Order: sequence, then structure tokens, then C-alpha cells
Amino acid sequence: MSDEDRIVSGKKQTGDDAAASLDAALRPRSLDDIYGQDNLVENLRILIEAARSRGEALDHILFYGPPGLGKTSLSHVMANEMGVNIRITAGPVIARAGDLAAILTNLRKGDILFIDEIHRLGRAVEEVLYPAMEDYALDIVIGKGPSARNVRLKLPRFTVIGATTRLALITSPLRARFGAVYRLDFYGEEALSRIIERAAGMLDVEIEPDGVGEIARRARGTPRVALRLLRRVRDFAQVRADGVITAGVAGDALSLMEIDELGLDDVDRRVLETIIDKFDGGPVGLETIAAAISEESDTIMDVYEPYLLQLGFIERTSRGRLATTLAYQHLGYEDSRSQQPKLF
Repeated sequence: MSDEDRIVSGKKQTGDDAAASLDAALRPRSLDDIYGQDNLVENLRILIEAARSRGEALDHILFYGPPGLGKTSLSHVMANEMGVNIRITAGPVIARAGDLAAILTNLRKGDILFIDEIHRLGRAVEEVLYPAMEDYALDIVIGKGPSARNVRLKLPRFTVIGATTRLALITSPLRARFGAVYRLDFYGEEALSRIIERAAGMLDVEIEPDGVGEIARRARGTPRVALRLLRRVRDFAQVRADGVITAGVAGDALSLMEIDELGLDDVDRRVLETIIDKFDGGPVGLETIAAAISEESDTIMDVYEPYLLQLGFIERTSRGRLATTLAYQHLGYEDSRSQQPKLF
């Protein structure tokens, strides 16, 4: 049963099904529903119009950028705009070349294959994907030993949309097979406010403009975070207030969640405090920071660092991470480094 069927069927849902249905309902359906990323949206409009006018499948597309910015949502929008089916998978899930071959042989003309975390595809799987993307063909080996022979199966023209948070980890041959590569940037406060207002209307939540602004300011420039905060603030307003989200209600709810006025949460602060307190502001290696706060280094690099870098709170150097003066000021520390005499 599809997400849409679950939403309208009226059947009893499990908690996971209900959450999945809600996430699906909040996703943008068309390019008109995407706020922010204006240059990207305009490029995608041209791509779609050109493909439609020629009656062809879309060119292969690669989206990259920090998590939560809408790479998966954009793939759904592209499928909706083109009026085709979308198959969704992820790099770590496709363990063997045969797994990918099974997916490819079930695609129809114009279909979209969305591969999340595409940088985690295995080398053997990539070797199958190369001719599929370039020549729309699947090479398989039948038999073993001297009697083995290679058979090439033709595939319908389809589109691969890849998503990654680590563009540098994608091999050059794979990257070269994408006809369009787009970076997703953090969203501005105005775009996030529009996203929150749209979601609040769909959730039937009464929210005042200043409440929208309060959530948008603390959403780390990320739609996924904005929608998560909206749901938690909705819960707070329902239990502790009169159900209406005002600036005060939103502020109290987010403070209870330990999210400050810039959107930094407990892990963000622990990262900064570790660099400042334990390592005198740095430089310190990522693995050392991860061990000190008991977090995975990949999580820090992919989830927390991009926003801290955008705020100018940390610097990446060849020797490790450095806390900046802005980080000291935000946490209320005195930057003793600026008081040290310079040696000439």
C-alpha cells in the first residue's frame, strides 16, 4: 500500500505507518511547493520542460549537500512533475551486483531510480551501474569457467537520481555519468517560515507569525529540522498552552529541548566546549572530538559540522578543528588566545 493509500484509506495504522504517512503528506508535490533553492528550482524546471518536449527520460541527476535539505523530496517532485514512477533504494542496501540488476530489470521507460547515500555503493555494484547509466544496458555473465559467456540486456531509458552528503567520496567514473550535478544549500529564514506555515496548515496547527519566525530562526537552515521542531512545539502547545503556537510558546518549548536562539543543541555545544575546554580551542582531530563526546565521527562531520562551519564557529585546518572567537563569545567564554603576546 502506498503512502497516499494509507493517508486516505482510513485503516488503522501502526505508529511507524502513521509517521511515514505524515512525512509523505508534508513532502512537496511540485516545484511550486519548494521554497528557497531558487536557482536550483529554475534549473530543474528547464530540465523537466526539455525532457517533456523531447519525450525523453530525464538526464541522470546528482544532488549533494548536508542532510535534511530535501534531496529525497526533490526526487519525488521530479517523478511527480514527469508523471513517472520512482523506485527508492540506498547505497548500503545494494550489497551485491545481482541486487542492482534485479532493480534495473524491473524499471519501465522514464522511471526514476533514486539512490540515497550513493557514495556507499560497492565497487562491484558500480561496475554494473556504469553501462546501465551510459548505454542503458545490463551486462551479465552466464555460466562459469571456459564456457562462461557475456550477455548484454537492453534496458529502457530511465533516470538515476543520486543523493550524497559526501561528494568527494563518489568515484570519478560514477560522477562523470551524471549529466546534472546540483548542490543544495542551507535555507534562509524566509524560506523556512513558508515551509513551516505550509506544514502547520496541513497539520491543522494554529500558529502565529511570530511563532513561525521563532521556529524558523532555530531550525539550522534545514527543512527537516524545521518540521521536526514544529511537531514538538505543537505537542508542547497542546499540553502546556492553549494549543496556539506563539513566539513565547515556541521559545519555551525549544528551550525545554535545549535548543538555543541560533538552533544549537546539546551535541553542538558539547563539540564546541570540548574543543575549547579540553583542547584549548584546538586544533584537534575529528576522531579525538568524537571519542571525547561519545559520538560517531561521521555523525559529527555530516550532521553537526556543516552548520557550525556556516555560523563561523569552527575552522577546519590541516591539523584539525579550531574554535573561533565567535564560538567563544556565543558560549560566554573569554578567548584567552587573543590576549597571548605574539612572537615575532
